[in-house]
Amino acid sequence: MFTTRPTLQGTFGMVSSTHWLASQSAMAVLEDGGNAYDAAVAGAFVLHVVEPHLNGPAGEVPILLAPAGGEVRVLCGQGVAPAGASAAHYRGLGLDLVPGTGPLAAAVPGAFDAWLLLLRDHGTKPLADVLKYAVGYAEHGHAPVERVGETVETVRELFETEWTTSAEVYLPGGRAPRPGELLRNPALAATWRRLLTEVAHAGDREAQIDAAREVWRTGFIAEALLRQAARPTLDTSGEHHTGTLTGDDLAAWSAGYEAPATYDWNGWTVCKAGPWSQGPVLLQQLALLPPELPEYGSADYVHLLIEGCKLAMADREAWYGDAADVPLDDLLSDEYNAVRRSLVGQQASQELRPGSPGGRTPRLCAHARVTTPPGAALDALGVGEPTVAKASTSPVPGEPGVSADGLTRGDTCHIDVVDRWGNMVAATPSGGWLQSNPVVPELGFPLGTRLQMTWLEDGLPNTLTPGRRPRTTLTPSIALRDGVPVMAFGTPGGDQQDQWQTHFFLAVALRSPVRGGLDLQGAIDAPNWHNDSFPGSFYPRGMRPGSVTVESRLDPAVVGDLRRRGHDVSVGEPWSEGRLCAVARDPETGVLSAAANPRGMQGYAVGR
Repeated sequence: MFTTRPTLQGTFGMVSSTHWLASQSAMAVLEDGGNAYDAAVAGAFVLHVVEPHLNGPAGEVPILLAPAGGEVRVLCGQGVAPAGASAAHYRGLGLDLVPGTGPLAAAVPGAFDAWLLLLRDHGTKPLADVLKYAVGYAEHGHAPVERVGETVETVRELFETEWTTSAEVYLPGGRAPRPGELLRNPALAATWRRLLTEVAHAGDREAQIDAAREVWRTGFIAEALLRQAARPTLDTSGEHHTGTLTGDDLAAWSAGYEAPATYDWNGWTVCKAGPWSQGPVLLQQLALLPPELPEYGSADYVHLLIEGCKLAMADREAWYGDAADVPLDDLLSDEYNAVRRSLVGQQASQELRPGSPGGRTPRLCAHARVTTPPGAALDALGVGEPTVAKASTSPVPGEPGVSADGLTRGDTCHIDVVDRWGNMVAATPSGGWLQSNPVVPELGFPLGTRLQMTWLEDGLPNTLTPGRRPRTTLTPSIALRDGVPVMAFGTPGGDQQDQWQTHFFLAVALRSPVRGGLDLQGAIDAPNWHNDSFPGSFYPRGMRPGSVTVESRLDPAVVGDLRRRGHDVSVGEPWSEGRLCAVARDPETGVLSAAANPRGMQGYAVGR
């Protein structure tokens, strides 16, 4: 079939990420003798520089890794709620939702420590060798993509009047970043240079990395983060608040490893992070599929996947969260899914219908009953995508602005790497966006806002709870065939991530191969879609029952059939759904492959 780009193939190494500079930096590390983990870390720190509207060092990242000949593991870089971040404290401030911006929404930063732990335990390169690419782009500049400047323009007034430290970096001379003009972040470059200087004499490679982790927790970086958290900051509530992050919170937390959640489907095993993420939603969607599927791409096929996704997302709302004992075995069991599958009829459901795994009674938050009207603009109602600070045209305080072409601002990054030894990694960095919190002036990057995904209602699986992780939407994937890792993939997209990834995975699994391998590019390029029939994870947690947004490339006959079934279909731009990345390895031949998403005009795969 025709694709926008070829599926790359080779034997040395492959990288796919959401920005070409990160992909090429990671590839440079492979060329210099590094492995997949060295390369991923280098690419990740470049993403902090070149996609600052999508991620930052004080954000978060779940990482799935499959060492050659080893077990798939999850490295959790999602920090917990600070000790003072209780639901009662936030309600006492007069809030019914955690703000979408500002220090009150900041969890303990997790991304930096996770990347360094990956480098220490699985990489081979010194810290200075992998940081040099990010330092170079921060110090000497890079030509930003259009979205950076467009995002800055949506928060210009806020930056100029309130978040002035952000204006110093992203509105130099009053001008937002422009393509073709170099954007520099000298404060960030200075942060990494000082860090490297402080740890240079700590000992061997591993000792230097651990020393850098300690500087983040208790040294000059920690001190600057804490000063920022204590500054009264205007947030989406319309008030100035200080955060809850303390030195004890920073010093006590570190990233850690855990086993993945898995599901076996048609000879594949899909690995995801646990139900502190939304990862098992993809597994539940697979578990809900009937033994015989409708024709790929038909109206019956799309309807089946939409309705299955609604059921899985309803279970996410009722059962997922780090503050609960999640009955995942029951949620993925054959018995449970046989009952749930029977709920999928010929018409679109308008209800949020969680199940009763193991006979348990589901409980939904009160906010899950708040919906938005049919036909409302998704970008203007905070459905499915993360909050940015208010644009002047936004009808609701704190809502994302809508760009001239109607596209959302984006939210997150992704990177996949596979090397010639068979090591594989998939990671979805996010948070710490330039539009989420003021830039810490001494450091050149802001705090994150992941606590906005928690509820302030007591007794829910995802209630804001000190020491617990907010349930994140970040959800990279690794897939195995016959027990051997063969593919790493993922996408940005908030609540849409495990919708787009399900469609991609099934396209790979169900359609014919290309060049003797998996048709990664064809599966990425295939028309995609998503629904918003559940509470959004981002402030103000909007929901549109029955809604479906499709690319205009979807067959008009399929669109018409979906509407006749009761789906509230919005037809978007032809290339507007998803920013998928993927790499793969054939265990029999050793041939590596990679593909990247043409949507957004910045994701690229490289390799040889």
